[in-house]
Amino acid sequence: MGRTLQNTMINLGLQNACDEAIYQLGLDMEELEEIEEDAGLGNGGLGRLAACFLDSMATLGLAAYGYGIRYEYGIFNQKIRDGWQVEEADDWLRHGNPWEKARPEYMLPVHFYGRVEHGAAGTKWVDTQVVLALPYDTPVPGYMNNTVNTMRLWSARAPNDFNLRDFNVGDYIQAVLDRNLAENISRVLYPNDNFFEGKELRLKQEYFVVAATLQDIIRRFKASKFGSTESVRTVFDSFPDQVAIQLNDTHPAMAIPELMRIFVDMEKLPWNKAWDITKRTFAYTNHTVLPEALERWPVDLVEKLLPRHLQIIYEINQRHLDHIASLFPNDVDRLRRMSLIEEGGTKRINMAHLCIVGSHAVNGVAKIHSEIVKTQVFKDFAALEPEKFQNKTNGITPRRWLLLCNPGLAELIAEKIGEDYVRDLSQLGKLHEFVDDDIFIREVAKVKQENKVKFAQYLEKEYKVKINPSSMFDVHVKRIHEYKRQLMNCLHVITMYNRIRRDPAKLFVPRTVIIGGKAAPGYHMAKMIIKLINAVAQVVNNDPVVGSKMKVIFLENYRVSLAEKVIPATDLSEQISTAGTEASGTGNMKFMLNGALTIGTMDGANVEMAEEAGEENLFIFGMRVEDVTELDRAGYNAQEYYDRLPELKQAIDQIRSGFFSPREPDLFKDVVNMLFHHDRFKVFADYEAYVRCQEKVSELYLNSKAWTKMVIRNIAAAGKFSSDRTIKEYARDIWHVEPSDLKIPPPNEPRDAVEDKTPNGTAA
Repeated sequence: MGRTLQNTMINLGLQNACDEAIYQLGLDMEELEEIEEDAGLGNGGLGRLAACFLDSMATLGLAAYGYGIRYEYGIFNQKIRDGWQVEEADDWLRHGNPWEKARPEYMLPVHFYGRVEHGAAGTKWVDTQVVLALPYDTPVPGYMNNTVNTMRLWSARAPNDFNLRDFNVGDYIQAVLDRNLAENISRVLYPNDNFFEGKELRLKQEYFVVAATLQDIIRRFKASKFGSTESVRTVFDSFPDQVAIQLNDTHPAMAIPELMRIFVDMEKLPWNKAWDITKRTFAYTNHTVLPEALERWPVDLVEKLLPRHLQIIYEINQRHLDHIASLFPNDVDRLRRMSLIEEGGTKRINMAHLCIVGSHAVNGVAKIHSEIVKTQVFKDFAALEPEKFQNKTNGITPRRWLLLCNPGLAELIAEKIGEDYVRDLSQLGKLHEFVDDDIFIREVAKVKQENKVKFAQYLEKEYKVKINPSSMFDVHVKRIHEYKRQLMNCLHVITMYNRIRRDPAKLFVPRTVIIGGKAAPGYHMAKMIIKLINAVAQVVNNDPVVGSKMKVIFLENYRVSLAEKVIPATDLSEQISTAGTEASGTGNMKFMLNGALTIGTMDGANVEMAEEAGEENLFIFGMRVEDVTELDRAGYNAQEYYDRLPELKQAIDQIRSGFFSPREPDLFKDVVNMLFHHDRFKVFADYEAYVRCQEKVSELYLNSKAWTKMVIRNIAAAGKFSSDRTIKEYARDIWHVEPSDLKIPPPNEPRDAVEDKTPNGTAA
């Protein structure tokens, strides 16, 4: 979620009033804002997407709740020591959190372990361990519409009789100390992005958020009188018409068997009725196609922790496979491919298959990704129910990612086309009229320059390096992962460095190369990549021949509040994943909206950005998905690129020989070995095209006016990438709810004023 203060002021229309009031108290608002900790309760794109979605849902007047875990420790703080990443605990609640309100009156029990009893009265899950889920509510204000939604985060609490019910007369002290075991469930966020780690505590977290949330939803459903004559609802026929649950990846997949357990075991619904309601309630969003990211929980672990849920999953699977066998008799291989249970070695539950079978809609997060989902990853399922599969291209909230972080640009745009674009970003298209307006071109360039100067000052303060603010700010910020190819950027930096040294007198477009992002603590290769970037920076930044022509900076502890500083100052946005690996990306959209140009592959949402702006207004290079597939078929041989490209050979030889690590010459042998022998993401295959494309970037940057005109074309084409558009599509195609642009009357107006503002006198 990042910080809340400034976003709240903007959405409430109070920013100027607050700035003035704080100024009159002799304080500086920006200094105050810098004191707030980021809420870093997610890992990367998926968590930030959810935050943007909450902002859009409130702004669109949807009655929506965001549910999650109130981690005591969020994503680690990253320190760079001697060029290595070191993790520190993110004790973000140390000074309290003024935005949250604990709601102990809505505390709910969550059960683990135990065993299953089958009796005449039905099935019972007994002898369980109980953990309490304590909700904390954070308000989510819509933009200038007096709507405030709720984000409800669950915190784990031990019941007061924890470990004391079991006649253990003896150790009272130990029993109280053991309360920590239960409360550890919400202690810390697992720091993996796009990687599955099958740990028991992680499964506990997934079930904890699911079980508490579903009880909460059902309590609210039963209490609501809407469309019902009963005082307390016991009939669930209308449930899917009143409730839509969107599964953000497979992490909450246990919600499907849990809702079945509630309907069948507790509410005594017949299986088929329960299953129909469940399917119509859930929809699933897939966020990645990397096999190592797909959740596959060992059956033994689920059986121990959630024995009843395993039985329900087996029953779902049996009926699912019976159905397939009836359509494709004797096709045992299809049954094996489509089963929820993977046999062979340790039996595992494929959570993505569970989500597809248990949902009425499945979507990818960009056109190209949704195609890959349909034609490759889940092709058997798509063949069976093609109408189930959809695309919903991701978006970003223009409130945080333009108004809040780039007020200069936001104001400049408003002067040209009015202020309505903040709620309807497609209006940015009107900027096309001003592409040739010399004054506007100068003003856009001026705003970018001011943002760069401000960020250069920040860098000089934090990193003690002199930054040339007229240099091209070339920025690559995102989680560190092999598929995102920070290594390819690094090879380009080394190549530029070698060119400067080979011919110091030659004209060279000066660059400040900024790379930032966190590596999962257990991801050895990602940590080596960080060390390599810092080692290269050390050499480049201290070579007198290079001087101010090039600086390389590794941006420490990349997070939302730092993104808000660096993105408005960026000239060139690096989006260089191997085609077919980045589901969408959202940083790409933030840079586009903030007046950076993109160098990128035809991957994720880059494809649609090129479609909107015209491919000639992005720097697109490298293999397409088809080329990658073809290269896989033919066999990727890294050696042949090394032998054919002298500049690549030189860069690799320097890394291998210890040019960048003279005190430990073979420090990077693992990295080099990976690049030659098991590089799944084919860095060498795109190197030549990337370097050539970067030459075109430098050439255009020399012509400031032509560069800025291209920037304006990009901003004018960014309208599609508002999360407001994304959420309208979810609402229309999946949730079947209508967004409302009605402004609720403020609390100081009498309530009956509502009648006049709502059509047909129905409640909005």
